[in-house]
Amino acid sequence: MIRAKIYVTLKRGVLDPQGETVKGALEALGFAGVKDVRIGKFMVITLNDVSREDATRRVGEMCKKLLANPVIEDFRFELEEE
Repeated sequence: MIRAKIYVTLKRGVLDPQGETVKGALEALGFAGVKDVRIGKFMVITLNDVSREDATRRVGEMCKKLLANPVIEDFRFELEEE
């Protein structure tokens, strides 16, 4: 089995209103010095009976077709063998 840890974040230059809200809340709670907050998504997918090369290809396709919006989001992933 191979476990994929997938990180999806907004591209630089794309406004992140949720991140701005969290930044404001952190400042209101006394956490001074927070320059920026960006909110993203984290997913874990486990694949059965695939090679590392096939897992890389399949997870990349999953991200491009469904898990990330390539217009406004970047993604990266890590593979771990179980």
